[in-house]
Amino acid sequence: MKIVVVGDALVSSNDLEKAAHQLNINENKEVEKFEWYSQLTKDEFQEKILEIEKGGSEAVDIPEGICEALVDADMLLVHIAPVSKKMIEAGKNLKFIGASRGGMENVAVEAATERKIPVFHVIRNAEPVADFTVALMYAETRNIARAHHAIKEKRWDKAFSNDPYKTTLANHTIGLIGLGYIGKLVVRRLNGLGVKAIAYDPFVDIEKLRKEGLDIELKGLEEVFSEADIVSLHMRVTPETTNMVNDHLLGLMKPSAYLINTARAAVVDREALVKALQNKQIAGAAIDVFWTEPLPENDEFLSLDNVTLTTHIAGDTIDAIPRSPYLLKDVLNDYFEKGYSDMQVNLK
Repeated sequence: MKIVVVGDALVSSNDLEKAAHQLNINENKEVEKFEWYSQLTKDEFQEKILEIEKGGSEAVDIPEGICEALVDADMLLVHIAPVSKKMIEAGKNLKFIGASRGGMENVAVEAATERKIPVFHVIRNAEPVADFTVALMYAETRNIARAHHAIKEKRWDKAFSNDPYKTTLANHTIGLIGLGYIGKLVVRRLNGLGVKAIAYDPFVDIEKLRKEGLDIELKGLEEVFSEADIVSLHMRVTPETTNMVNDHLLGLMKPSAYLINTARAAVVDREALVKALQNKQIAGAAIDVFWTEPLPENDEFLSLDNVTLTTHIAGDTIDAIPRSPYLLKDVLNDYFEKGYSDMQVNLK
């Protein structure tokens, strides 16, 4: 079996190669390695990541010579390197595509589906993102970051814009939009804290959630936005979800409610959120993902007193990214054994 792997500045081709050799396949493995901007620093590589996340697999250059290598390849494993339509078309014998990350912006999934090629991914940073999401709920509702900033600025602030609404987390109803792997982990944490959780996700089965031990109530999209005290976003960017959180949905939220986004910036209408915060239409927001990163010096979010901002670090722990090829290996081996996988994103 020929396996093509593509490393980048965050995940080495050597790790992808090692993971490929650990696949439980009863065939000799031939691994061919490629690099995609591996020479860039982590900060420089962020620009490429943003290009992928905004424009998808067709918006960036593909590795030189990879289409030729894919002609007789059986499997393609990448991190965030593009898997474009051209690459998929070149891979006449491709049987599997794997990406060692959660987002699928870098993979032309529809093209793979047309070719009946299953695509797999991993939620490499699910636990860190779930932890961070709950932390942002505390930070925003209880003004933790703002109080810290005030002290650094030699102020001893004790009054904040959300003073009329301050209460404990247990008194809030948390509404989740999206109940994928990360969303479910957030629910587990909320269940442990004794916090009521409701959610919108048209693709999940409440009975399956119950069997997984999750205490949550499914509701309609508008119901979640109008009933929740904190709305936390956990959906992927698709044509249907792009700018989904718009004036209408924000307008349904209580004046005392908060929006948390550790998913993707594109699922929120930026101008609608800025307006809602400026007008104190909602109590506040906590945001880890942005439409332009880093934020421009004159960005409107920097002048708001009812928002907590972090630098896209929700999933940034020391082990999340380097071990992702081995998580992908585990996902594929599980699929080879069982014939199905929750981490398969198409052809289910």
